[in-house]
Amino acid sequence: MTCPGGETSTTWIEAPSQAPYTMVKFASYQCNPCRERSQCTRSKQGRTVYFLPRHLHELQAHNRSQQQDAHWLRLYGSRAGVEGTMSELVNGHSVRRCRYQGLAKTHVQHTLTAIAINVERLAAAHQSPGGHARLRDRIPEHSLPIPRWWRRDN
Repeated sequence: MTCPGGETSTTWIEAPSQAPYTMVKFASYQCNPCRERSQCTRSKQGRTVYFLPRHLHELQAHNRSQQQDAHWLRLYGSRAGVEGTMSELVNGHSVRRCRYQGLAKTHVQHTLTAIAINVERLAAAHQSPGGHARLRDRIPEHSLPIPRWWRRDN
């Protein structure tokens, strides 16, 4: 590898502990006197560059190009909603620690916690301006029955 100052790298390391990266190092005696050092590195030991193997680099480039697609963004938006719910469960309701022992009791605790979160969200949607109407308008999308007191004809 050649730096902008024209120096050639001294060391290539493919250490198993740092797999799958290849580390390329320039010695400090190559970088310290260089006039173009500010464009390369701020390190006092010399420049170090890491490379992925070609097949991983191409896979990463392909995945990054897909992330610009509208379909991918729509799918990721739904994932972001799920991640937000999981974060609320873990950070707001401590679901990683269960009060009870046994799978059945843990399941009951998680189910009740999920119901409590849904009730909180319904209450917040009902109190926010327009939230009640937005929530009411989304229910038919999922073929759920609308309670009588939510109907528009009342």
